[in-house]
Amino acid sequence: MHFRILGPLEVIAGGRPVTLGGVRQRSVLGLLLLQPNRVMSTSRLMSAMWPEVPPPSARKVVQNSIWALRRLLTEGSQERPGEPRVSLLTKPPGYMLSLDADQVDMQRFQRLVEQGRTALSGGDPEQATRLLRTALDLWQGPVLADLVESGLDTAELTAVQNYELAALEDYFEAQLACGRHLAVLGELESTAASHVHRERLCGQLMLALYRCGRQADALAVYRGTRTALRERYGLEPGHELRRLEMAILNQDPALSLPGPHTRFALLGRSVA
Repeated sequence: MHFRILGPLEVIAGGRPVTLGGVRQRSVLGLLLLQPNRVMSTSRLMSAMWPEVPPPSARKVVQNSIWALRRLLTEGSQERPGEPRVSLLTKPPGYMLSLDADQVDMQRFQRLVEQGRTALSGGDPEQATRLLRTALDLWQGPVLADLVESGLDTAELTAVQNYELAALEDYFEAQLACGRHLAVLGELESTAASHVHRERLCGQLMLALYRCGRQADALAVYRGTRTALRERYGLEPGHELRRLEMAILNQDPALSLPGPHTRFALLGRSVA
């Protein structure tokens, strides 16, 4: 069995989707898949499924969902003996989904991202670009998108969602290091517009615009980020971003070509 949570929840067995139960059963499975091979307490499952006040029947609903899921997963494994095994275990104070890491798309994503970052830090941006693009292509929408629509809410969802944005920043950095500022500019602009407080994105967009001959636009991006940081957090941009602004103002030749000397502009802090 293989599981997809980077988008709507899906379970695949034998190359075909597995029919799951109702929203509560799907929610329990989705939450356990956020932290595979780790125990999630019953109380955390309940608070994520009923963010305001769990009903008196909440614990019983979770228990029934676990029972149904255990049966479904067990039967699925028996019918397809060649596939990796999955076990749904009861471990106080809750439950644990035991499986191989690559059975979950999120785990494959994290492995590819780490490989991409290693390639980038090792001076191979081409390989980094390929690995990071493969990782990002696993995303089919917001994490557990169908369950979030039904009211599922937990801090783990936000944390996983941020993984995509951090990987996207790594991908932009790799593309810029390859000299593909024009090719990546459109995606950079749309991403930065949605995350105006992330200084690393701002720096990447400024560098791409500058290399495309748009110095004034690059400086306008800096001013917009500076205003956003002041208004929301009362902060000034970090040292790297200020240094990049000065380099652009001075038309520093070091910014014209990709290389190790430009990394200072790409590693700024991300406040939000």
